[in-house]
Amino acid sequence: MLFPTHFGVALVFGILLSIVAAAAAEDKQITLMLGGKFCEHYPGDVKKALTELNGVKVVDLESKKGHAIVTVDPSKAKPAELTAAVNKVKGSGWHCTAEVMK
Repeated sequence: MLFPTHFGVALVFGILLSIVAAAAAEDKQITLMLGGKFCEHYPGDVKKALTELNGVKVVDLESKKGHAIVTVDPSKAKPAELTAAVNKVKGSGWHCTAEVMK
């Protein structure tokens, strides 16, 4: 009578898998166009500013030149917060800007 046990394990596994898939489906990608004086020389600073925000899961600065593709939990991170974080990235003689791409 292993069938009921296997069925129960399969059922629990299926439920867990659907919960994980639903959570992943809720993530959203937001593309930011980056600019500013010499900002391209400070990708680490931009990435750090974005990853420190609550709800930011992944920051990709390599797939699209001059852009940040940010994967977020939209219930925690809003586009305006992302641009504000990038706009605060600056130093002596340089600064960064960001604009949400539609």
